Amino acid sequence: MNPSVPGPSAPPEGSKPPEGRGHMLRRRWLTATIIVLLIGIPAGYLAISAGQSRASGRDKEERWSATGLTSEWPSRVQRRIYEVPIPAYSRRVAYYETNNWRTSRMYVQFLTSNKGLHKFLKSMDSDVTDLKKDRMPINKRDRDVVGWTFKGEGPFYGLQHDQPDPRPSHDVYVDRSNPHHPMVYVVSTAHP
Repeated sequence: MNPSVPGPSAPPEGSKPPEGRGHMLRRRWLTATIIVLLIGIPAGYLAISAGQSRASGRDKEERWSATGLTSEWPSRVQRRIYEVPIPAYSRRVAYYETNNWRTSRMYVQFLTSNKGLHKFLKSMDSDVTDLKKDRMPINKRDRDVVGWTFKGEGPFYGLQHDQPDPRPSHDVYVDRSNPHHPMVYVVSTAHP
């Protein structure tokens, strides 16, 4: 070997040999994958979450801006606040709630049995004998809010249940056109 001709030099002691092409491609692929996982997944989660939140807001807006009754049971919290214990196995349950700084109202209707009506009235320390025939305790303004017309055959019975603030008062109207399944209409009014 000629000492004047430079040959392949040996790497200095302690240094790594040059990276091979295959190793470099695997390292870059792994780096890109980590970046996608660290940035892409949270970004995707945020996009999905924002979409769900926006849809939820639209649902709530439609629900609360609607006038008239919503065909479902009020929440347990609403029933407890307004003291409207809808009897079990009631049907055709619907409600509507309004709130302002002076008065909160919940309008509720449900079809129940005679036993259910008795239980409901008992929760107000009343019973069926307290219902007065042809008495309309729900005023026109409240009837108009939810579109109650009460033009059926009847007989109709009414009851006003007043309580001291902050407990709610109740206006109850009962349609007994079906003697076994009365339709009950309630306006619960609270003054917080």
